[in-house]
Amino acid sequence: MSPRAGNTGPRTLAFVESPVQLLNVLEWAHVHGLRGTDTSGAGRVVPLPAQVRRPVDGEQPAQTRSGAELTVVVLSPTDPMTRGQLRRMADLARDEGYRVRWEEARGGPAAPFQTIGGLTGRLRRADRIVMGDPFSRYVQLLLTITRAKDLVVVDDGTATMEFVAQLARGERLVRWHRKGGRPGARDLLFAPVSSSARRRLTPNADRRVEVFSSMPVQERPDGVTVTANDFGWTRARFGPPRITGGADMVGTSLVETGVVDGDRYLEAVRNLAKAHGATRYFAHRRESAEKLHRLAAETGLEIVRPDLPLELIARRGPIGRTILSFPSTVVHTLPLALAGTGVRVAVCDIDPGWLTEHASPRAQGFLSGVTGTARDVHRLAAVSPA
Repeated sequence: MSPRAGNTGPRTLAFVESPVQLLNVLEWAHVHGLRGTDTSGAGRVVPLPAQVRRPVDGEQPAQTRSGAELTVVVLSPTDPMTRGQLRRMADLARDEGYRVRWEEARGGPAAPFQTIGGLTGRLRRADRIVMGDPFSRYVQLLLTITRAKDLVVVDDGTATMEFVAQLARGERLVRWHRKGGRPGARDLLFAPVSSSARRRLTPNADRRVEVFSSMPVQERPDGVTVTANDFGWTRARFGPPRITGGADMVGTSLVETGVVDGDRYLEAVRNLAKAHGATRYFAHRRESAEKLHRLAAETGLEIVRPDLPLELIARRGPIGRTILSFPSTVVHTLPLALAGTGVRVAVCDIDPGWLTEHASPRAQGFLSGVTGTARDVHRLAAVSPA
């Protein structure tokens, strides 16, 4: 790899589509010692103002830090809550001195062509590509353009576990909650691109592949480098938090993805909150407004819509002494982000009876694996009906 003139490392492009992916790009850059062009504040706690100036939709955020080692490309989704969290995370990336390029990648029928056309030159010049979601069709399409010899996959939650396992077994890339179902027309149409992406993500003599993850990697593909994410950047920049005496609950999008029945989920939340004295419910960014309104009305929980990934929210505080969760990414990440604070993370298993008839045949096993492989958490039995 040839360093760019005036820089200390390769030209790196990172593609993110969610706030958690962007957080983990910052964690990866911290572990590997990447620096932006403005490092005057390196090592200090970056304060997060109550109000951050957010560019209006369609506006390209100013790129004032030219020549940085790392350029983060945000392939913006349409969901308002996700967009809001991404705006805040983009500001934190700029605070670190990295360039951020905001792409309205889904802003209409012509948007994908404009986005890909505008990125083609950068993709071909990049020495290293970092991606948060190898299952993304957008990312898979971009991989067919790049000539980069270094490819990095950073955590996108529990999907990372499935990606590594599928890569190790040479299987086609399919999200875990869809595995077992019949491919649709779009899946068949996109199959050649997906197969090409899988080949690109398989290391060889000319190409290096790294997985940066806080999740357990039980099936390591040959030649893939696995680097542990211990949330060192998060702990260095935020906290320690103020600990309250009660319990907080973390929401999940398992209902929205069709895995868990909505009525059973509401019943489980109500019983779990009552059993442990929870007062706040931190909503997942993909949870529907209708479901959250019903949760508030029927459980009495205060619904909190975080404006940042939960790892940062919890690290900043205040946060309950106990955090209750169903099987999800946070049972792996929160113990790392909150290490040394005394906060206990407790995870409640998913009862097989909560699954919908449309759930993937391996949903129960996958969710049990998420819980069973989590470290430093207290495991709760599935709550019973009242």
